[in-house]
Amino acid sequence: MRNLLVIVLPQKILEVSNLTVEVGGKIVVKNANIEIERGEISVLLGPNGSGKTTMLKAIMGLSDYKIVEGKILLDSVDITSLPPWERARMGLALSYQNPPPLPIKMGMLLERISKIYGKEVNITNAVNQTVITHLLERDAFSGFSGGEIKRSELTTILLSKPKVALLDEPDSGVDVESVRKIAKLIDQLAEEGTGILLVTHVGLLARYLRRLGKGYVMMRGIVSPGGDARKILKIVLNEGYENLYRR
Repeated sequence: MRNLLVIVLPQKILEVSNLTVEVGGKIVVKNANIEIERGEISVLLGPNGSGKTTMLKAIMGLSDYKIVEGKILLDSVDITSLPPWERARMGLALSYQNPPPLPIKMGMLLERISKIYGKEVNITNAVNQTVITHLLERDAFSGFSGGEIKRSELTTILLSKPKVALLDEPDSGVDVESVRKIAKLIDQLAEEGTGILLVTHVGLLARYLRRLGKGYVMMRGIVSPGGDARKILKIVLNEGYENLYRR
């Protein structure tokens, strides 16, 4: 019997290489390197003001975040110079830490997102999973609780079925029960093949995630080399960020 050659396809879906980002004339992210795998949840930890949100917005291509140096590859395609809408069309999604209220009903917003992305997704199933049925007739994100905002944003991401989801502190301002529900939704997203970069300050959400992979720590604009997320999280919770950087 002939030996069979098994070809393993690369699993990297997002590569950020030597990324330096400037905001308002100030360098906020310095030579950052991050890799995201298909179907895996990577965590970016760090204290407030370390540059985590800036990193996500630069990856998404928002105009106030100038890429001075470096490269961003999405599914092996260079997207460094592409506008945000083009990155979204190619499968990149960003959830904001504090999304602004919108003058459109939540249900209508979800219908438009479904049509824009042309995905075969059952909106009813999605809102049942995220437990936001009671919000569909309300203006999007207006007067929502912390947990309702996070679950509503995750609903928009579930509908768009992105290749990569950039999640900015989905555990911020929510209670423990909401954190568990959010963790379940993020795991589901990863199980469907989406690569996820999750930004968190306290790391609470990471404790409930099953598909946790690599972890990165960001301090003063510098991202540490990736390592086992659970080990890094344990050190951060026990010793703090500064002690981790002294190792």
